[in-house]
Amino acid sequence: MFVFVCVGCGAELTAPLSQVALPAHAHQSYGNGIQLPVLMEAGTFAVDPEPWGPPWRRWEEIPPGEAVARGVYASVFALSYGAKSAVVIAPGDARGTLLIPENAGGYCCGLDGGDGPNMACESCGLPVASRVDDCSLWQAVWLAPDAVRRVPVDGAEVVPLSWAEVMASGEGTPPFEPITTWASRPGSEYWWSWSPRWEAAVGQALAHVLVASEGRPVTVPGGLIGEVFQRALDALLPAGPPARRVALAGPGRRPDPDADILLVPVHPQTAEIWSPAGAEEPVPLVPLPFGVWLWLDRPEPNLPNPATGGMPDGVLRDHPPAQRPHRLFRADPRAFERTLVRLPAVRDQWLREILDNLMRYGRAGLF
Repeated sequence: MFVFVCVGCGAELTAPLSQVALPAHAHQSYGNGIQLPVLMEAGTFAVDPEPWGPPWRRWEEIPPGEAVARGVYASVFALSYGAKSAVVIAPGDARGTLLIPENAGGYCCGLDGGDGPNMACESCGLPVASRVDDCSLWQAVWLAPDAVRRVPVDGAEVVPLSWAEVMASGEGTPPFEPITTWASRPGSEYWWSWSPRWEAAVGQALAHVLVASEGRPVTVPGGLIGEVFQRALDALLPAGPPARRVALAGPGRRPDPDADILLVPVHPQTAEIWSPAGAEEPVPLVPLPFGVWLWLDRPEPNLPNPATGGMPDGVLRDHPPAQRPHRLFRADPRAFERTLVRLPAVRDQWLREILDNLMRYGRAGLF
């Protein structure tokens, strides 16, 4: 475990934290005026290996070849030239900081971090972090990598769980959840929607599946996997045989020997992508966040309706099963684009055409 301290004066800025994988929805902007919860679980932190946040540079301003050197292989609206390896934590885990009012930014319903660090070290005044809690954004504190350093906590070493332990203790991420608008009363004003977490996770995975397809049609299993993948794949890929087959694989689940592409979990702590042992021929692996993968592997039959007022943990009211969303699933377009432009195969003409027509696919309800 670690605490993060100010590089200026050494003051502690966080509670003790253990590292986990960066959530697929870390940079998601969802809907309009939506109230999203806290991004990170209390007591955890994650590191974004890529730059994010100001300053930004428009694609037209980037010299030829520089984007490729930064791992981006297709045009985007703008690239971040901020520092790499920003650390994200839950707001409640921040310590010894003060808001910088002139850098607040946002103010639709909260702070968006668009003006750079808006939190300073209380001891020395150094800008150290950005608080994000605006509508349609996940609530988080992003520590500036050049303003903090991590210090190990004596006697608090955390050993990553084995895959068997993760399977025994992990929880699935439900595909549907109640969505509320900003300033609505908790438990009283909501509607059932596809989970934003799922939309971001499938957006990332869809980019990998397209690359693995090599431009051939793809079929996925029926049920929930088909519901979130097949419609987009049918629209983005040509029709007709022979199709490439997608299958689910992971800990305790023997890979289908006839599968051409495998959907596999990402370790929730180490971000390691699970891979089958002893495979004779390499099969493209498409990573999914562990919670999403686990729900596909072991779906729960019904989701409980939310209840107003306080209820003891583990007690559910005798309500009918939660309603399903009133629309078809749509992958998150920003997660899809952000992933695809960072895969070298996107330089193929057919994938570039998909990117160029992303807005049209969005109007058709695929994204």
